[in-house]
Amino acid sequence: MTPASGAFHRSERNTPTRTTSASTIDPHKGDDVMANHPAGSEPRTGTAAFDAGSGEMPSWSELVSEHADGVYRLALRLSGNTHDAEDLTQETFMRVFRSLKRYKPGTFEGWLHRITTNLFLDMVRRRQTIRMEALPENYDAVPGTRNDPEQSYIDANIDPELQKALDSLPTDYRVAVVLCDVVGMSYDEIADTLGIKMGTVRSRIHRGRAQLRKSLQSSEGILHYVG
Repeated sequence: MTPASGAFHRSERNTPTRTTSASTIDPHKGDDVMANHPAGSEPRTGTAAFDAGSGEMPSWSELVSEHADGVYRLALRLSGNTHDAEDLTQETFMRVFRSLKRYKPGTFEGWLHRITTNLFLDMVRRRQTIRMEALPENYDAVPGTRNDPEQSYIDANIDPELQKALDSLPTDYRVAVVLCDVVGMSYDEIADTLGIKMGTVRSRIHRGRAQLRKSLQSSEGILHYVG
């Protein structure tokens, strides 16, 4: 997929990496969920062959090995922290595995993006409901929040200007910009993923990029954004 005109320039500092295997998010807690191939049959070639109608339904191991890193990167950019990214990745694959028999071959990667994005939006909506209650005035002074090891890891591995700018965007704008300029989805694909009109996609991306440019103007040339 080719991104639209907007792009993040310069490679980001190393995005937090994760070692993902089928066992780390196995819904069967170690049970072997891979189907045995009949003697002499050709080995499966994963979701690409399945999407093309020339392969068998992928196993849990194949799903994780082929797509876990991509799902995690999307979840990380949307959520802005490793804890939520891990949870979203786990939940995405649990949902995918439960729904796999009902999936009609088409664009498997797009289906994964749609599920991940919708789970993120559900998470945001749940938290917004909770946050309707006022936070205490000394919320920022809660012990342990400033020296959290996870936050230290994020600060050391993700470009802080980029993540801060993304986090500052309204959720709808952030999702559209991330799907377009980080994942590389087309406007058509984003509209299909989010279930919105093309004009709405264009508007959200345009406004999101404008806010990003404004946010990154003070980054002293470390990172700049053009759209």
